[in-house]
Amino acid sequence: GKGKGMVKEVFKGPEVCKDPVRLLALTTKFVAFLLQCLKKIEHREAVGFLTTHVMEQIDITLQPQSQRVPEGSPVVLSCRAVGPMDLTYQWFKGKDEVPGGNGPELVLNPVSPAQQGPYICRVSSGDKYVFSNWAHVRLVRSGGASAGSSYFPSSASGLYVTQQPRPQVLMEGDTLYLECTAQANPPPQFQWYLNKQPMPNCTRSILKIPCITTADRGTYTCKVYNLYHEAWSDQVQVNIGPGSFSDASWEAPKVGKHNLQIGDCCATDKVALLIGNMNYLHHRQLRAPMADVHELTNHLRQLDFKVVSLLDLNWQEMHSAVTEFLLLLDRGVYGLLYFAGHGYENYGNSFMVPIDAPASYTFKHCLWVQDVLQRMQERQTGLNVFLLDMCRKRNPNDESIPQPGPLRVTANIVFGYATCVDAEAFEVNKDDLSNGIFMSFLKKRLMEPEKVTVILDKVAEDMGRCEITRGRQALELRSNLSERRALTDSIQAPACQVTASTRNLQWAIAHVLPESCCLQFECGVKVQLGFAAEFSNIMIIYSRILETPKDILSCSAQLSDFTEGPEVDLKHSNQESLREAGSLLLSMDDLLPLEQPQLFTRISALQRLKKELSFTVCIHYKYTNLDEEVLEEQRVSVGKPLVSKLNLHEPRLSHTSSSDRQISSIMESSSFSESFRANLPNLNPSSIGSASTSWSCYQGPMESPTFSSLKNEPEETICPEFLEAEEPLAIKSLPSASSQELPFKFSNLPNSI
Repeated sequence: GKGKGMVKEVFKGPEVCKDPVRLLALTTKFVAFLLQCLKKIEHREAVGFLTTHVMEQIDITLQPQSQRVPEGSPVVLSCRAVGPMDLTYQWFKGKDEVPGGNGPELVLNPVSPAQQGPYICRVSSGDKYVFSNWAHVRLVRSGGASAGSSYFPSSASGLYVTQQPRPQVLMEGDTLYLECTAQANPPPQFQWYLNKQPMPNCTRSILKIPCITTADRGTYTCKVYNLYHEAWSDQVQVNIGPGSFSDASWEAPKVGKHNLQIGDCCATDKVALLIGNMNYLHHRQLRAPMADVHELTNHLRQLDFKVVSLLDLNWQEMHSAVTEFLLLLDRGVYGLLYFAGHGYENYGNSFMVPIDAPASYTFKHCLWVQDVLQRMQERQTGLNVFLLDMCRKRNPNDESIPQPGPLRVTANIVFGYATCVDAEAFEVNKDDLSNGIFMSFLKKRLMEPEKVTVILDKVAEDMGRCEITRGRQALELRSNLSERRALTDSIQAPACQVTASTRNLQWAIAHVLPESCCLQFECGVKVQLGFAAEFSNIMIIYSRILETPKDILSCSAQLSDFTEGPEVDLKHSNQESLREAGSLLLSMDDLLPLEQPQLFTRISALQRLKKELSFTVCIHYKYTNLDEEVLEEQRVSVGKPLVSKLNLHEPRLSHTSSSDRQISSIMESSSFSESFRANLPNLNPSSIGSASTSWSCYQGPMESPTFSSLKNEPEETICPEFLEAEEPLAIKSLPSASSQELPFKFSNLPNSI
């Protein structure tokens, strides 16, 4: 009834159309009502479209500027915003509302010493609101000087840059923030430059670029000017690479996207899906896939690939992961699929075995490689690379011969098999950090600026020269690649920026880490929680005690009662080292002070998380005058981290003909539309994590709505002193040994994949 009434009123005739304001208000109400209905019936695609494209967001177009003025002078602070029709303004001094400050301009005339301090403006519409930047009003002594000279510090130009932008090292998917503030009269204007070229529409003091890619790396500077003067900020370098590292650590290999190109070929983007299956339910468990996937992840990220790395997937999860992978592909994109685990080949068809395959499995229980290839070709990719580190023995339980559809003549396919037809692929019996034989040789050649087939030929030659692999395992290369395409080719942005941006968002959403947070207990103990991504579906949580009252003698914090779905080994949770917690590939000695004890818990199989991840933080402490131990708990929810947002446990629609698929787009993925709505507004530089590379950074206890009640009042975020000097963790790749030094032993030949 309510919806019908609104529909009738919106469309009832010319008398309503004569009042455009009323018509707009009615239309807005109708869209809001429609959005509520669509949410109730769980129409995810429509909700995603309305939320993203129709419902207006509040955007501040003019930020208030800090001012230094003599006592008694007038001060005008301005804040302008665009968005819904019913925008309201409220100014604050600190956390206190300014009486009468309910307009876009706040006038202090004359300004007095009591009015010095920080000011901020809240722009709201209904239950939505945003805050402006802080603007500080300070008084200066004229000292007998002219009024004009008292406004600014001594500067020959009459324009003074008060805050310089800072160099940054980020990862793909992060948000870039650069800030340059200045004082001038008339007020200054800003123009940002990248590599000495002006950036369109970048004319504010703050430069914000969400979901950056390697195309955004370079030298940034800002020109500040007014009618009479001009000044330039410092030139700062923004590095965007595979992980958290210093400049030298990732520039050392000299594999930048410009100096490695071997011909005229380039990619519109590079995407890789890496799957390593180890812990099989009905078959022999493997050891090498974890180290192999980690090694390949680090190398591909240095080549500007967007990498999704997953361990131990069942049948449904493998199919869903491939479907999501295909959504990241488009015209001209380089796609790479790597699989390490059990497999087989029948009559030229290769099959990847999931961890839940029965003892006598057939192609119905596995993932068909040739089917994936056909679906990749229909995305009109620029290069399709398959690296299959698995056995190719014939499966006697499977006599069927599936017939793939016709493949297009694209001349862009490369298959690199770890072993030849009807042969086994072996792994090394050394320790959990040993690479398989194929990866041990591949990682030494992968970074070379050569055609993909040339790289694999060299790997085959290296394996053939190694005495222990000769006659046992030989790489096989199949290719119809006609162009000199290399994994080191540069990325050239496509003409359609919307498609590229959507792809960046889809990848970034699957790599969002929870924000580090600080928990305050009633006893006065303060506990910090931090998060790291080991793989796209494996996360590390660390906890440490930050503050303990003087009357508490001892205190420890432990995590327990995790949400069902992901796997947590209780025997290895809350351990004093990453290795004891089961993480053999990460190191954080350079991140956390050794004098502050911390405990680590490893959570795997995040793809099976069906609801928000929550757990209990329990502290045990003793007072100096009591012998009994006291227990205090807090329940914490951190949302759906990393790949869990994609809901890989849910079945996907079976793919149909190519003509049907051309109608579809990335927005047709139910998991994407849901993740887009739920997480896009929360993306920030501290929460995007790359598998095997990133630690989330502390942002203050009040920033995450999960850990504190949201208040419609301003908050200044000040980083605590104990974390000011911390740097992002540098991930160390596994050492590469020469072929003569590889500790291969074939004493246990049944260890084949």
